[in-house]
Amino acid sequence: MKVTIITVTYNSEKTLKDTLESVLKQTYINYEHIIIDGASKDSTMQIVKEYEAKYQGKLKYISEKDKGIYDAMNKGIKMATGDIIGILNSDDIYVNENVLEEIVRKLEETNDDGIYGDLIFMDAETMTKPQRIWKSSKGKVEYGWHPAHPTLYLKKEVYDKIGLFDLQFKICADYDFMIRMLQNKEIKIKYLEKYLIFMRNGGTSTAGIKGYIKNLQESHQVLVKNHIKFPYIVDFLRIIKTINQILLAEVKSSF
Repeated sequence: MKVTIITVTYNSEKTLKDTLESVLKQTYINYEHIIIDGASKDSTMQIVKEYEAKYQGKLKYISEKDKGIYDAMNKGIKMATGDIIGILNSDDIYVNENVLEEIVRKLEETNDDGIYGDLIFMDAETMTKPQRIWKSSKGKVEYGWHPAHPTLYLKKEVYDKIGLFDLQFKICADYDFMIRMLQNKEIKIKYLEKYLIFMRNGGTSTAGIKGYIKNLQESHQVLVKNHIKFPYIVDFLRIIKTINQILLAEVKSSF
C-alpha cells in the first residue's frame, strides 16, 4: 500500500529539516511526500528543493498563497495518489523509523479504514522534554473523545465519503472532520497503542493560554455544528483531558 504524507509549510525554515529527515529515515519506502507551501517568505522552499534529490522522485511540492492551513491540507489531499493519507506537520517528527511500516502492516492485517495512535507534545526548543502526553485510547465522540489528529492515517476513500476540511474553522477543522468521520458508522478505525508522533508545542492550537482559549471557543462551535448534545459539558471534559495529559507528562519526566 502506498502512503501519502502531507506537510503544510509557511515560513517553516527553523523546523522543516527535522521533519524531512524524519520521513527519509522511515524503513517503509512506498510513500510520497507532498509539501504544500503557503508562499513562504523565508528559506522554506529553498530547503525543500535542497532535499528533493534525496527523495528520489517521491517528493512533490507547490508554493502559492492559500486560505490557511486547512485549505493547504485540502490541496494536498486532492493531489494524493496514495492508498493511505496522513498529515505530518512541518514542526513534527515521527517517533522512530518504523512508524509508517507499523501503520501499513496493521491496516493490511485488519483491513480497517484507518489507524491512529499516541502522541507526545515536546518542548519547542529541543524536542526532548515532554510537555503533554496524549494517550488516544478509545472513547465516545459524544463525550469529547477523538484521536490525536497527527497520528491519524486514513485510506483515501474515507475522504471521498466524509469530504475535506471545513474552511470556516481556522483552528479546529481537524476536530470537525474527525467528528464527522466518527459519526459515520460505516468507517472503522483501529487504535495502535504506540507513540507515533513527537509534536512540537507552540503551534496555532497550542500556543499558550490564549491559543488554548481560541481552540476551546472554536471547538465549541464545532460541537454545535455537529449537533453534539450538551456541548458545554463536552468542553469541560476536554479541559480535564488536557490537564491530565500535562500531569502525565510531568510524571513521566520525573523518572
